[in-house]
Amino acid sequence: MTLKSEIFEQVDVLDRLFNQQAAAIRRIAEDIRRIEPQYVFLAARGTSDNAGRYANYLWGSMNGLPVALATPSLFTFYRQPPNLRGALVVGVSQSGQSPDIVEVLAEGRHQGCATLAITNAVHSPLAEVADHVIDIQAGEEAAVAATKTYTAELMAIAMFSMALRDDRQNLAALGQTPRWVQQALLLDEVIARIAERYRYMSHCVVIGRGYNYATAFEWSLKLKELTYVVAEPYSSADFQHGPIAMVERGFPVMAVAHSGRVFEDVLNMLRRLRDELHGELLVISDQSAALELAQSPLRLPPDIPEWASPLAAIIPAQLFAYHLTRVKGYDPDQPRSIRKITETH
Repeated sequence: MTLKSEIFEQVDVLDRLFNQQAAAIRRIAEDIRRIEPQYVFLAARGTSDNAGRYANYLWGSMNGLPVALATPSLFTFYRQPPNLRGALVVGVSQSGQSPDIVEVLAEGRHQGCATLAITNAVHSPLAEVADHVIDIQAGEEAAVAATKTYTAELMAIAMFSMALRDDRQNLAALGQTPRWVQQALLLDEVIARIAERYRYMSHCVVIGRGYNYATAFEWSLKLKELTYVVAEPYSSADFQHGPIAMVERGFPVMAVAHSGRVFEDVLNMLRRLRDELHGELLVISDQSAALELAQSPLRLPPDIPEWASPLAAIIPAQLFAYHLTRVKGYDPDQPRSIRKITETH
């Protein structure tokens, strides 16, 4: 199993998750709906932390649940956990092995909170400490850089959201995700050619906003892990508060500009970056207005709801990181200095 094969495996992984876990997720949602949590306290690291950023937007907008991203060091090193009264405590981890994430859920249970694990390892320490477990069913992920477990976590988060609000219409729309991902994978050869343009890139910024704020963070993480490029993620709003000063002629900017509420904001940013600052733009979008500004445009399928777009938007980003790694002469299956499972405390 290689990184590229796992990227292409995502169609089957997401189809299997949607069809085999819907009933279990619905039962979990029914149990949690009865206790009426006031907010979500979510613990994760690395790629799973970026899935948590997606939950921050989706559960906030669709379910009216504020999502607080945990600071696990308060539970481990400082031994001063906050009061979690009224929280649904969620741990997201592909391996379920990280002691600090486990400790957050254990403390949540100690304080009488409902706990939920979203994981690819149903017999892991994280799953054992949780009241409820969503199995993302991604199968073994041998590549060090997570791809299929990330999109499976996003799918589980979205399925839970729709089950929690008993939203059958949007749940049915979510069932189209494998088709969207399949279409995004058709960009593979185009992306392989585009990657040559960025062979000597050593730094860049990655822009996203709204639901795709998570995509910006995950894209930048893949670039750091695999290509060793200094890739800094920003929302289009935050980028204007100082960091935009970095941009000069030819400065590389990666951006996700999906249609929806934040599209015009991101589009205006792209116009300024191209027309005034003469940046080098690689843009993932379903809209011609954004793609026409890019030296390197990557078009997404046209019928994806904004709230579900991160499930497809990350696919070209994963492929770009993979191909750029190869163009730079590195091994995408053996990135330096990192391991598949990182057990932080």
